[in-house]
Amino acid sequence: PGARGWEGGLHPLSLTLDRLVEIFFSLGFTVADGPEVEDEFHNFDALNTPADHPARDSQDTFYLKDGSLLRSQTSTVQVRYMQANKPPVRIIAPGRVFRRDAPDASHSPVFHQLEGLYVDEGVAFGDLKYTLGQFARQMFGRDAELRFRPSFFPFTEPSAEVDVRCVFCKGKGCSVCKQTGWMEILGCGMVDPAVFEAVGYDPERWTGFAFGMGIDRICMTMMGINDIRLLLESEAGFLSQF
Repeated sequence: PGARGWEGGLHPLSLTLDRLVEIFFSLGFTVADGPEVEDEFHNFDALNTPADHPARDSQDTFYLKDGSLLRSQTSTVQVRYMQANKPPVRIIAPGRVFRRDAPDASHSPVFHQLEGLYVDEGVAFGDLKYTLGQFARQMFGRDAELRFRPSFFPFTEPSAEVDVRCVFCKGKGCSVCKQTGWMEILGCGMVDPAVFEAVGYDPERWTGFAFGMGIDRICMTMMGINDIRLLLESEAGFLSQF
């Protein structure tokens, strides 16, 4: 009968993104997009990042000759969306981001993020925990357990790092979770009033939460991939299995 030719398939990052978008659609979020070449206002100033913050240094951010830069986070999309739209806002912003990281098993100068933003009257931290809980149960299973750890981000206050109980060892400890029983999946927090002031929102009226996750990290976790470089290199035929 002959051998049927290989027709290819979706990249593992595309498979992961499709699932993430599907989940957040079910929670009432829509997708927003923005440019990958940005300016300092949208990438730093509007996000309450001080002038002396290390992220603004040329050792961390790709600057172009005309003074523009390659976005280091998709939070820039949130800023642009708020500038163009009045509340309420409920969006996710997936896309490529760029940082001057040396390539290794867990770092790449080009990777992918998905950030979310919800702004309305009376939004509280409990709404954030509920939303992320619903996301985790749909993404990692009905028994998914989350852990919130206090953290700091310039554009949210209060802020937290969020871990999910390891889906491979169920919290007992394994090589994937580095024997801790937990896997870090995202950062989140309540939007800092300074961000609302930068985009023309009244912080006395509106409150909101934001969160951000690495699509690459979620993909590697769910598919058992141990090196981020495998997502970009296909000489060994690794990607053909997808």
